[in-house]
Amino acid sequence: MGPLEGVKVIDMTTVLMGPYATQMLGDYGADVIKVETPDGDVTRLIGPTRHPGMGPVFLNTNRSKRSIVLDLKKPAGRDAVLRLIASSDVLVYNVRPQAMSRLQLGYDDVSKINPRLIYAGVFGFGQDGPYAAKPAYDDLIQGATALPALMAQTSDGVPRYVPNALVDRIVGTHAVGAICASLVHRDRTGRGQRLDIPMFETMAGFVMGDHMGGLTYEPPLDRGGYARHLSRDRRPYKTSDGYICVIVYNDKQWENFFKATGRDDLRGDPKFTTFAGRSTNIDTVYAELARIFQTRTTAEWTELLEKADVPVMPMHDLESILQDPHLVATNFFPVVDHPTEGKIRNMKVSATWSETAVESTRLAPRLNEHGAEILREAGFSAEEIAALVRDGVTKVAAPGD
Repeated sequence: MGPLEGVKVIDMTTVLMGPYATQMLGDYGADVIKVETPDGDVTRLIGPTRHPGMGPVFLNTNRSKRSIVLDLKKPAGRDAVLRLIASSDVLVYNVRPQAMSRLQLGYDDVSKINPRLIYAGVFGFGQDGPYAAKPAYDDLIQGATALPALMAQTSDGVPRYVPNALVDRIVGTHAVGAICASLVHRDRTGRGQRLDIPMFETMAGFVMGDHMGGLTYEPPLDRGGYARHLSRDRRPYKTSDGYICVIVYNDKQWENFFKATGRDDLRGDPKFTTFAGRSTNIDTVYAELARIFQTRTTAEWTELLEKADVPVMPMHDLESILQDPHLVATNFFPVVDHPTEGKIRNMKVSATWSETAVESTRLAPRLNEHGAEILREAGFSAEEIAALVRDGVTKVAAPGD
C-alpha cells in the first residue's frame, strides 16, 4: 500500500505535464481516474506503436491509472464527471482556467459539490498578470525563461531548446508536492482549496535560482549567470577513444586529482588550488581539464579516477543507459507484460519508503478500458450507462471490461 492509498484523483489532463504529475500520484498509491475525450489523449498517437492509441509517450506517462471516456462538452458528460468529483479528493487539470469555466467546471462550481476537494491546475501563467489567458507549451516556456539563450551562450551562439520536455516534468513534479501539501492541510482543517501551479513562474524560479547572480542585488552587481554553468568547456570530456563525465569540484577532489595525474605544476597554480581561484578562472580550468582527458582512454580514466575518489560517470546514450550496471542491478527498467502491448520496458518509481512500499499499480490503460467499472462505482445504473453510450457521452466498454 503506497502512502497515498485511499486518495481518489480525477485526472482531466492531457499531453505530458499533467499526466506526469498524476502518474506520480498513482505510483504513490492514489486511485487515479483519467478522464479522456472520445479521441483520447493525443500522446496515444505518438509512435512508434504496436497498436493504435498505445504509443510509448502515453505508456510511460499514464501507468497507475484507470481510463474513462466522457465528452465534457455535452451536459450529460459534465453531469457524469461531477458525480465522480463528488466523491474524490483531488482534481487535476491542465487547460487554461478560462476553459474550465466555460465547461462550468471552475473551482466555484465544483467546490459547492465537494468542499474538501483539492482543485489543482497546471497551466501556463499566474492568473493575476497580463499573460493569464495565453496558451503555453514547453518550448515557449523554455524560451521565456532564458534556457535557449543560455544554451547559445555555452555553445555556438545559436539558441536551442533543451532536448527534453523539461518544463512539463519540472512543473508536474512541483504540482505533486503542492497537491500532497494541500492534502496535509485538508486533513488538519477539513477544507479543500484551489491550487494554481503556473509553468512560467515555476520555471523562472527554477532557472534563475542558479543564474540570478549579481542581479540578486539592487542595483545589480553584474548581468547575472553562474559562471561555472556557462563555461563553454563544461561538457563531457573527450578521451582518446570516446567521452567521459567528470567533475573535480572541492579542494580534496582537486588534491586527489593532482596526485593521480602527477600534475604538480597545477598544485602550485593559484587558478587551480582554491575554490575562489577556480571560480574566477573557470574557463581556464575547464579548458585545461579538456586537454588532460584526451591523453587516455575512457576505461583508463574511469579506473584511475574511481581509485582517486574523483566523481566520474559514463556518458550514456539512449541505448547504453539501459545497460548501465547500476540500473541493471536495481532493475530500474523491468520488462513487463502489458495486457495488449506485449512485453514493454517499464521504469521503477525512483524513491523508496521504509513503511509504505511503492510501485506502479497498473500499466497504462487502453482508451475507456475502465469506463463501465468507474461509472458503476459512482452509482450509475446499467440503464444510465447505456444511455451515456447511446448519446455519445462515453463509449462501449473496452474489451475485457
